[in-house]
Amino acid sequence: MPTFQYQSVTTAGQSLAGTIDASDRAEAIRALRQRGETATQLAPLNGRTGADRSAPSFRSLPGAASADIGQSTSRGHGSMRRGELASFIREIATALEAGLPLMSALRAVEKQASSERQKAVIEHLMSRIEAGRSLAQAALEWGKPFDDMIVGMLRAGEASGRLEVVMMQLADLLDRELETKRSVAGALMYPAILVCVLAIGIAVIVTFIIPRVLASLEGQTIQLPLPTVIVKGFADFLGTYWWLVLAAIGLAYASYKSAMAQPHIRYERDRLLLGIPIVGALARDVAVGRFTRTLGTLMASGIPIIDAIIITRDTLGNKAMERVIDEVADKIRSGKSIAEPMEKSGYFPPILIQIIDLGERSGRLDTMLTQAAQSFDRRTTASLKMFTAALPPIIVVFMAIIIGFVILSVILPMLSLQAAIG
Repeated sequence: MPTFQYQSVTTAGQSLAGTIDASDRAEAIRALRQRGETATQLAPLNGRTGADRSAPSFRSLPGAASADIGQSTSRGHGSMRRGELASFIREIATALEAGLPLMSALRAVEKQASSERQKAVIEHLMSRIEAGRSLAQAALEWGKPFDDMIVGMLRAGEASGRLEVVMMQLADLLDRELETKRSVAGALMYPAILVCVLAIGIAVIVTFIIPRVLASLEGQTIQLPLPTVIVKGFADFLGTYWWLVLAAIGLAYASYKSAMAQPHIRYERDRLLLGIPIVGALARDVAVGRFTRTLGTLMASGIPIIDAIIITRDTLGNKAMERVIDEVADKIRSGKSIAEPMEKSGYFPPILIQIIDLGERSGRLDTMLTQAAQSFDRRTTASLKMFTAALPPIIVVFMAIIIGFVILSVILPMLSLQAAIG
């Protein structure tokens, strides 16, 4: 039986190191968990045997992701959409569950591939596996859409000999991510349409109606009211320098994209976003739900906690929360609890802190995170409903103020003219 060298953290926060005999990495992780320890580093002591030959060892490196997990970068090949990727992975997992060897499963999926992209991906995977690569290595060499999370889970599945189970978990995770994104996009659809319609209406009034109304007042001796002067000046500017307005909008967008490429600016934006009522709660609930589901799935797949947290960090989509996860990884390396830095940040809900603390103490962190993810998904749905209920009235009130000001600018000079004639 292979021997693994490990470093771990007990539920009391004590750092331990030693060796353990197990048939594979997943069994070693489970054995440590049963002893109340969480593996932070795990590697075969005397080379790789059995299932371990196909997958590199996991190693936790200070301040960075595992060298073996690495960064999956695009090699210039065609990619797949997230939903298509989830279906693709599920089909392979189903074929493996039916008892087919990996190469046979890939060939079976290739025959029913729905696009040329899928066929190209499968041909690459099969050619690299035939050349002696593991499935995870072949996916890493392809690049997008196989990111760090996917490659890490494939490696864990191969190392544990439970590739079909891990791939099915991965497909479920990708499907849930896609469902959440669709829910957010659907919730924002109506407010976006409302803004566009009202903006077009205001533009038509200012550009076409206001100038004609004011033209009828030319030659009159009345002094135009201030609202009329403002709207007239805006209409004249928009009619003459519309190209400059479009150029300014394009420049502002390019400047925003350039600014968001700067980590410190992106951090400040995300930090401020979390403080906005309703919007911040929605962004936090989406990120927390993704964090709990991804981390729970990765740990259940046999990935050591350090690697799992580092991979999960890049799925949050919020730099302020990502910085907290960096602190969590540093605390784990020093033998501290996961819950403490998360609680201090104030970004994570207290119920999640309690679940993580209890999971660490009981050695069932992966299971409890997966269960908690369902609760946070419901919270996300509730936040989306609150957001979509609150946003349209706010938009309507704001646009009503603008339209009211425009209408006032038309009525006031007519009233002045009527008073002058009377």
